[in-house]
Amino acid sequence: MSDKIRAFVALKLPENTVSSIKRIQEDFKSYRFPVRWVRPEKIHLTIKFFGEIEESDINKIGTAMSNCAGSYEPFSLSARGVGVFPGITRPRVIWTGISGEASLLSALQNDLENRFEEIDFKREDRPFSGHLTIGRFRERADSGKLIEALRKFQSFESEIFVAGELYLYKSDLRPEGPVYTELLSAPLRIDKTK
Repeated sequence: MSDKIRAFVALKLPENTVSSIKRIQEDFKSYRFPVRWVRPEKIHLTIKFFGEIEESDINKIGTAMSNCAGSYEPFSLSARGVGVFPGITRPRVIWTGISGEASLLSALQNDLENRFEEIDFKREDRPFSGHLTIGRFRERADSGKLIEALRKFQSFESEIFVAGELYLYKSDLRPEGPVYTELLSAPLRIDKTK
């Protein structure tokens, strides 16, 4: 019997985007919210979270990813704005949104969901909302102070980056935080006629 692993599909962020997000995190820290910040180098754009899968499923997931990625050309995105899920009164996650060719990101994500469903992986119940998790609240925060902080950072936008490759990661949960291991990647199609 094969071992189970926690896995997800994501886009990597370039260093300049990671640096921009790190600056936002540092500014937010001055508010002293009860937040456990995600280490900047661990921030990624999750497209599909599987939860537990069999190790033996990695290859069929990889095939579905490659077939899907080959149908899309690389597209431009940026990190933009800051918000919280599920809302101001009981925030659990602090995030930065995604701007740029976000409709292409949504199309890619939907296509991947369809392909994964064909190989017996459950669709995500909630609609896709592209975002980058930058921190998780450990307890309730002062709503007024949080609104003030979110207003301050609403105009935040990173430099544009190109989404050109999908990655399948394994996630090992450890006391010091999750450890992500890249299992495989699938490049988006490069159109040589342009």
